[in-house]
Amino acid sequence: MTNIFVTANRMERTGRLIDTRFDMSNVESGRKMYEEGHIEGAVYWDLNTDLSDLSKQEGRHPLPEKEQLQALFEKHGLNYNDAIYIYDQGAAANATRAWWILHYAGFKHAYVVNGGFEALKEAGFPVTTEVPVFKESKLDIQWNDDILLKRQDIMHIIEGKRKATLIDARAPERYRGETEPFDKVAGHIPTAKNYDWEQLRNGSELVITSSLLKEVPKDEEVVVYCGSGVTATPVYTVLKEAGYQNIKIYMAGYSDWVHHHSVEKG
Repeated sequence: MTNIFVTANRMERTGRLIDTRFDMSNVESGRKMYEEGHIEGAVYWDLNTDLSDLSKQEGRHPLPEKEQLQALFEKHGLNYNDAIYIYDQGAAANATRAWWILHYAGFKHAYVVNGGFEALKEAGFPVTTEVPVFKESKLDIQWNDDILLKRQDIMHIIEGKRKATLIDARAPERYRGETEPFDKVAGHIPTAKNYDWEQLRNGSELVITSSLLKEVPKDEEVVVYCGSGVTATPVYTVLKEAGYQNIKIYMAGYSDWVHHHSVEKG
């Protein structure tokens, strides 16, 4: 197994901290929570404005361009040798989205704090309203391009040109096409299996489950997607924690797919 998830009492006190608290039903709430109190030394990354580029058309939470992400890292003074600890409100998908982006950018020492903000407070990390300022860094980023798949890659899987297992991380009723609160067509990408990411939640933590390990083969490529590239990241990260090596993500997700191709139901 790898070591992606850490508990608050096992962290290096000298590490960098990133607060990613966010609520899709109230998009201003995360930044407000940060301004009202965050762990000392933590910078804030907003799902909509830092971890997504909503001006793009690739799904509902498009991944920013590499140049935008590099500017984000450098603005906050991140370096490759930093221990970086990411927290959200606990068992959400925001910290794992940020972790995946850092993983994509080649950071080797990024971690998700299981238990989130409250666990850090309970472990004695001081809370402040002071916004830290760090000296900007200069990075020579080694992008991990092979973990990010595009729409055409997914089509190759469906057509049998590429052997891989597709995992749909959305709720079962959305996967089956019974309801669709966000996208214009209900259903799932053809050939995909379903594993609802919410099954990984245990209180305020994300955990490896036996049901996930039974559902996902370890001996072939695994490609995870969700509606817009947010809740796929807990599944990706937990599989990585469980020792899976050949995992990819279709970050644009179902919200991108339905604008171009047909879907399955049931």
